[in-house]
Amino acid sequence: MRVLFCASEIYGYAKSGGLADVGHSLTQALSKDAEIFSVMPLYAFMDKKSYQKSSIKFSVTLGGIEYKIAIYEAMTQSVKTYFINSSILSSTKFMYGDEKGEYTNNDIRFGIFCAAVVELATILKADIIHANDWHTALIPLFIKRAKSNIKTLFTIHNLAYQGIFDKSSLGRLGLENKYFHMDALEFYGKVNFLKAGIIYGDAVTTVSPTYAKEILTKEFGCGLEGLLEAHKTKLTGILNGIDESVFNPQNDTALYNTYSYETLQKKYENKKELQKEVGLKDVKKPLFIMISRLVHQKGFDILIESLDDFLKEDINFLLLANGEDGYKQALEPYAQKYKNFKLLSGYDEALSHRIYASGDFLLMPSLFEPCGLNQMIAARYGTIPIVHSVGGLKDSVHEKKIKCAKGIVFLQPTKKALLLAIKRALKLKKDEKRFNEFISFNMKCDFSFEKSAAAYFELYKKLLS
Repeated sequence: MRVLFCASEIYGYAKSGGLADVGHSLTQALSKDAEIFSVMPLYAFMDKKSYQKSSIKFSVTLGGIEYKIAIYEAMTQSVKTYFINSSILSSTKFMYGDEKGEYTNNDIRFGIFCAAVVELATILKADIIHANDWHTALIPLFIKRAKSNIKTLFTIHNLAYQGIFDKSSLGRLGLENKYFHMDALEFYGKVNFLKAGIIYGDAVTTVSPTYAKEILTKEFGCGLEGLLEAHKTKLTGILNGIDESVFNPQNDTALYNTYSYETLQKKYENKKELQKEVGLKDVKKPLFIMISRLVHQKGFDILIESLDDFLKEDINFLLLANGEDGYKQALEPYAQKYKNFKLLSGYDEALSHRIYASGDFLLMPSLFEPCGLNQMIAARYGTIPIVHSVGGLKDSVHEKKIKCAKGIVFLQPTKKALLLAIKRALKLKKDEKRFNEFISFNMKCDFSFEKSAAAYFELYKKLLS
């Protein structure tokens, strides 16, 4: 079985979020059962000299224009990754957009990418293409148009991002007008890439069982609930995992001190060093952490509404975040007003590991969360998650069940519910024996991608049977 795993970002090469982590970790886990390759764009910020130029080269034609494709490659552990290099796809400074917003030519950029992946899959004699999110969603359509025998599995990591463009995209992509209707790519007068993956994929997955159910409802369906309901027989929810070799407090070189559930005093030493690094005082106070993108989805409206009450508690709060300026500007006055709140802008992978290792509690008040990885990483590092019971958070954090992971769960996305959850966390922290039992239990949990990989492998076999 030969599988080509296709994503717009893969950890180790380019990363903006959890998709990259999945692109790295899932393929490594799958490589034990399948012959798997991965493919992603070669972006302008990536150094071509770091990768080997492949002998594979070809052109793709979209809308009557020929685009030359060069292929580069690299190995990470047991998985070879191919990189698609083409003038328009690879010429932007960032992956998807800049301070002005999404790049206006993303339709043709990722159209070229999808067409190139189909050609590469044919050359590699792949049996299956596993495509991920809207950037790759045209692949199942291109496969069907080419009458290829390659099977496609399409994974939705976040339904809120759909790849919506003007109708004129059809011409640039070389797609006939017959695809511009509500049972194909048309979406309120525009072209919707994500619909192509849902409609033409042979199987569709989401990244948690609860999210697979939620997206069939109006509340979470982002306007596609009817379409997903029509295709629900091929829809499966598979909970993501994390790469436990990357996120391992016992040998993580980013930490001040490595530790295990048997040496929790060293976790406390991490907390002491981190608070010194960022300028937070009194290491005996409970340290709440949050590592997030500054977007509406992540519950920042509820958090900001709760900050005055939250920060008056005898706690410290450290937030590492990047994203929308509006939220950053709303948060900054609180960081100036309260000495027990530190706001760190941007994203730093090594720093994030130190924060996970130092926290007592992780906040995740997301309005919706297809899967979420932060709660698993935090639990792995002995930091107890506080989550809104939604999507993958509902599947992976439990307050009343003895099930991985143990944490604090609130049911409604409101200020009142969040503050009550924080009160329960503070009560737990005072009960040192129970608090340490939560930590030890979570640090023994299996959050690896092994279970996820086994479920995907079964789906692959089903597609080929």
